[in-house]
Amino acid sequence: MSEEKMREKDSTEAQENPNLEDCLKLLKGERDEQRLAGLLLVTNFCKAQDHSSLRRVYDAVGPRFLYRLLRTGLGSSLNENRDAYLSLSITVLAAFCRLPDIASSEDMLFNIPLVLEVIPTQSGSSLLQECYEFLYLVSAAPGNGITRFCESGGIKVLASQMTVLQDGSYLMEVSFKLLQLILGRMPLDIIQNNDLSDIPIIVAAIARQFAVLHNSLKFEALHLLNVILTSKDSSQLREALQLLPQESWSHNIRTGIMAVLQNRVAPAERLQALILAESMVSMHGEAWLVSQVNTNDARDPASADMCLLLVLEQSRVEIAVLLNELAYLKYEAPQDTSATAEAIFSKRHNVAVAYSLVEKIIKLISNVEENGGNLLDEGTLRKVILQLNETIAVVLEYLEDAKEHEQKKGDDLLASVRIIGSYLAEAPLACKEKVQDLLGYMLYIEGEDEQRPFYSVCFLLPMLSQITMKIEGCKALASCKGIEAVLDCFNKFVGSNAFLEDNGCIFLACDTILNLLLKKDKVHTMLDESAIVHLLKALAYWTDNTDEMSSMMMASSICALVFEYTSEEALLNRPDFNYSTLRSLYVIIARCLTSSEQDTKEDMDLSEIVSSGDYDSLDGLIGTPVSEKLSRTDFDPLNLDFQLPRYSLLKGSDDMM
Repeated sequence: MSEEKMREKDSTEAQENPNLEDCLKLLKGERDEQRLAGLLLVTNFCKAQDHSSLRRVYDAVGPRFLYRLLRTGLGSSLNENRDAYLSLSITVLAAFCRLPDIASSEDMLFNIPLVLEVIPTQSGSSLLQECYEFLYLVSAAPGNGITRFCESGGIKVLASQMTVLQDGSYLMEVSFKLLQLILGRMPLDIIQNNDLSDIPIIVAAIARQFAVLHNSLKFEALHLLNVILTSKDSSQLREALQLLPQESWSHNIRTGIMAVLQNRVAPAERLQALILAESMVSMHGEAWLVSQVNTNDARDPASADMCLLLVLEQSRVEIAVLLNELAYLKYEAPQDTSATAEAIFSKRHNVAVAYSLVEKIIKLISNVEENGGNLLDEGTLRKVILQLNETIAVVLEYLEDAKEHEQKKGDDLLASVRIIGSYLAEAPLACKEKVQDLLGYMLYIEGEDEQRPFYSVCFLLPMLSQITMKIEGCKALASCKGIEAVLDCFNKFVGSNAFLEDNGCIFLACDTILNLLLKKDKVHTMLDESAIVHLLKALAYWTDNTDEMSSMMMASSICALVFEYTSEEALLNRPDFNYSTLRSLYVIIARCLTSSEQDTKEDMDLSEIVSSGDYDSLDGLIGTPVSEKLSRTDFDPLNLDFQLPRYSLLKGSDDMM
């Protein structure tokens, strides 16, 4: 560019901005009146996008004068110009903070508490917008803006303001942006510790926006709710939210979720809606999906079961899509690449959310009668069961694909077994043929951190205990060597002392074992001596550590049936079995027989099994025949005096295991 053209350009800029130099002279003046006049002139012609001019003005006026001007505007004096000073200071501060280096400066951070003090006094004022813009710009800039905002009570101010701001307003949008910055830069547990009483108010305000808006801000609300409610550190917050009236926020979230799921929105947003639904169900229980709130709000004409049906349908779709994508990534996509690994991790996380929702819906329909029988009508129940059948069929196909690729290890596979087990516990004959084909495979699936199959068997035990009540089910389990998996699971469960807290899984395993033993002649079930020894030792350990008669009766029943497989001589000749174990088992059997008069109705069948056992082959263990001693009415099993033969010392000590 020639020198002549450069002079012409400078002349043109001077004509377009003739007052800047005069303003700068005033801003550099010694008297406050001069600086005020300069700032007033600047606001008339200096554009917010003109960063170069803003920089020159800021350097000329200096941060100290701006701070004094703001303090004067906040002062309690009767100065008739106080409001004008306040408006001017906030306006120019917001403008200057469009420059990131100014916004991140300590001088601007120093103004945050003062601007927060202004906000409650400016309800409905146009100045409020500039206050929010200043706070957002300072918080978004690099540095400690967010920390200073929170330390200055910014969250409390946000909470009080969001409850009164107009739905979908610009100020609400800026409030959302501020919250996104806060949640992105500060751990939720720290926020909870300092502002626990304010966060539920903010959640309720966001929930309302999620329900009533129909623009992009609705999805911002959805994402914010997910960040807050799905955080690992949200336990305190969830407790605080329980204290709020549910119609003030929980109902709004349900309304918003239904709006997202029944309208044409991006798949990613539908997934976010499911994530939020899963969080709400975890917090309030499965009945939340069908809760009906009495309201006159015209925006909620949906029936009580609409949310349930929408969530289940979308979960089914997500599971089908995600499992298909997972199968491609695992078996066809290039392996050992970071992109594939990240994609698999993401898909697994998302499918876990959909699985969780389906499991909770299964639990809901299983408790329909328990909840009064009026949660779901017959038509809705049919729709739910139809969709659940379709979902389980898709999951079984995924496992079938994994079996063909000889994959047995993976948390996604284990989660698939879990959801199948949950449904089959309620509908053991669902997808019957495919389940039987995959039963042996499913029993030996391992999670990523498992060395041997355990949880897969636990997940299937409710179904196994039911199908083995019939010959066909016993044959299906025996044909795939499932009895070995069940025995191994039982032994591991007893060895971990888990039964001290929950006997449920152990009893399911025992029911399954008992069913198989009772039908051994028709099923041709065979147990090798090693399996028998491990089972008997586990039964002895279990009953030695419990005083529950139901546990003892179950263990005694299994012992009575197992003894038909073996003899005393065979057991005692094994190096991994000793008299101590055998004695423990006979103590329990004796105790069960002498307590049969007090049996509950549930224990009567077990008592008959114990009573019908043939113990004569083991009479050599004690002086008096076992059958005679156990039948004596004056016999006290707790004082049973065993006289072991002398040769027992040659076999090993009593505490040998």
